[in-house]
Amino acid sequence: MSSPRKAILVTGAAAGIGRATARLFASRGWFVGLYDVNAAGAEALRGELGSAAVAGALDVTDAAAWSRVLAAFAAASGGRLDVLFNCAGIAAVGHFEDIPLARHHAVTDVNFKGVVNGCHLALPLLRATPGARVINMASASAIYGSPAFAGYCATKFAVRGLTEALNIEWARHGIRVMDLLPLFVDTPMVRQFETPPRSMDVLGLRLTADDVARTVWRAAHWRLWPRVHWFVGVQAWLTWVAQKLTPVWFTRLTTRLITGY
Repeated sequence: MSSPRKAILVTGAAAGIGRATARLFASRGWFVGLYDVNAAGAEALRGELGSAAVAGALDVTDAAAWSRVLAAFAAASGGRLDVLFNCAGIAAVGHFEDIPLARHHAVTDVNFKGVVNGCHLALPLLRATPGARVINMASASAIYGSPAFAGYCATKFAVRGLTEALNIEWARHGIRVMDLLPLFVDTPMVRQFETPPRSMDVLGLRLTADDVARTVWRAAHWRLWPRVHWFVGVQAWLTWVAQKLTPVWFTRLTTRLITGY
């Protein structure tokens, strides 16, 4: 029998946006699944949240691990999955040819293959939960390709395309599929850049993980038109509007000015 308590499964829950989102949903009465390749970090957060959460290790590139996690989560949540938040992600910054090929492959596997795995394998549980939603972590980098982030941008464009397609396709299951498109967010992933890209200096770190978490909350409760893309902050929304309304040459010029390429 399904539990009346709503449930969200968060990947990449041990730090940054995933952790902030898990804390927010738990504080507002949701049951939260905390999964991360950093199992110790996920377990530490579970200790903080107590009975509101369950935690475990998850390499999102591993389909078998996804199946085990989903079975354990369903048993703990009473058989429901109201929101799947595909948040896990990694980045690589620099000239495309200077980044090792293995790192490009890792970025692709985590950022896109991980989302494909989650969506595909969680579908039975999502279908069994009325009004279920999938929220995918994309990026403003999916609006127009950004130099120094070529591989990362490619994965986020892929996530955006998958989201748009599944939002239409899964309407027949009663499942809404959405994505988030923030600019730079002050998280450990961004802070780890040895040499911050010029675009980050120009645009600044104006968003926090909590800002994104609050947008996840709004998306999870949205009841009006079938909104697909959620822009976190004014900068991301303006970037989207400018890209839609201005000529391609202008978008390319402004991108080069911002990035210094």
